[in-house]
Parts: sequence; structure tokens; C-alpha cells
Amino acid sequence: MSQKKLVKQLLKKLDKLESEREKLIDKLAKALDKLEKKAPAKKVVAKKVVAKKAPAKKAPLKKVAAKKAVTKKVPAKKAPAKKVAAKKVSPTTAQ
Repeated sequence: MSQKKLVKQLLKKLDKLESEREKLIDKLAKALDKLEKKAPAKKVVAKKVVAKKAPAKKAPLKKVAAKKAVTKKVPAKKAPAKKVAAKKVSPTTAQ
């Protein structure tokens, strides 16, 4: 395609978009007019909302180091020592 044809096509698209834009603006204006006419006819009752107060900030408390409870170390229970029976020495091997 030549550049002239491309330019003509783009101009057509631009014109179309501009006309659509104007139509949308007109529709929005009409809708706004309708809303403005309805608003005075209806009285809107505003509800009073009690604003919540933010709690006052308290000064940060100093953290006191907690004392650790002293625990006694309990020695692990050991199995009772096995008594090894003394080997009987036979009189024949002891010599």
C-alpha cells in the first residue's frame, strides 16, 4: 500500500472515533441532566455517623527482663553397674 492510502485510512478511522466520542459525550450529558432533575425531587436522609476516636497513644513501657527460674539439674539416672563375677581360675590353668 502506498503511504497516501494508509494516511487516508487512518484519517477515516480518526474521524469515526471522534464522532463516536461526541456521541458518548452527548449521552453522558443527557444522563447527568436526568440525575440533576431527580436529585431535588428526592430528599436524601443523611445518616449521622459517629466518628470513632483513635485511642490515645500510650508511652511505651520499659520491658523488664523476666527472671529465669533456677532449675536444678537432675543427673541422668544411670543403670546400676553390673557386677562382673570373678572368673574362677582352674588350678590346672593357673600354673
